[in-house]
Amino acid sequence: MTVSIEDVTAAAQRVAGHIRPVALAPVEQGAWDAAEGWLALEFLQYTGTFKARGAFNFIRAHREAGTLPDAGAVIASGGNAGLACAWAAARHSVPATVFVPETAPAVKVDRLRRLGAEVHQIGTEYADARDAAQKHAAETGALLSHAYDHPLIAAGAGTVMEEILQTRPDLDTVVVAVGGGGLFTGVAVSALERGVRVVAVEPYRCRALNAALEAGAVVDVPVDSVAADSLGARHVSSAALEWARKDGVRSVLVSDEAIVSARRALWDDRRIAVEHAAATALSALTSGAYRPRPGEKVAVLLCGANTDPADLTHGR
Repeated sequence: MTVSIEDVTAAAQRVAGHIRPVALAPVEQGAWDAAEGWLALEFLQYTGTFKARGAFNFIRAHREAGTLPDAGAVIASGGNAGLACAWAAARHSVPATVFVPETAPAVKVDRLRRLGAEVHQIGTEYADARDAAQKHAAETGALLSHAYDHPLIAAGAGTVMEEILQTRPDLDTVVVAVGGGGLFTGVAVSALERGVRVVAVEPYRCRALNAALEAGAVVDVPVDSVAADSLGARHVSSAALEWARKDGVRSVLVSDEAIVSARRALWDDRRIAVEHAAATALSALTSGAYRPRPGEKVAVLLCGANTDPADLTHGR
């Protein structure tokens, strides 16, 4: 899978007028040492995450090419990609079938059904759902989508960086959480084209990209993190590794404790309720895993909010 800046700009044209443009909220002076900061509020996106961008780009591109079947789309997901696929399919008046692990959060499963998707809960990990989705596609002719490892999905995700740079063309750095690497890839394509540094953040116990960089190849990793429901890919895409190797990208790791603390601080200080995945990006700054230089202009991408906020009142 390869993704280019031309893919991202084409995706931006497809999704224009169909998604919610990202808003940037300034961070108070001194919060991140002497850096200037903004929170990119992508959790306000349709379906609650950035994944609506890639899903719409994927479905629309196939509609334009005449390759969108009447059987609709099928996808395996931890929840968020399935929500995006169901939403995008409904926007194009075709059905969506979503396979999720039995461990998928109930809040995501309930939303999938409300979006009209046919939902199947299979196994305990994403890989189990993926195998079932592939079998369904082969048997029904449904269009097989992917949670992150597809050029149209990654390019669609990259449109959020295009919008951030329209608002802040002077940006120095963007901080983004990494799971399977779709969001990271799209953001990196857009950011590095404009000379913007990318900080890729993962939990210590959910580090597919960091491990791939260390090994020099895509490798499987254990998945055991508070953010695993969104970032729990056992391996990253080859495109993510390709872009992570480029100059201007830095990979950092954070603890689950730092993630929980950052998520709670967003709630306590701003009344923002996000997923642990979104807090993963912020925790790189609040924990000191990434320390910006004085005057550095930094945007942190808060990527999703499909979470049960009840736990914000009593710790984790």
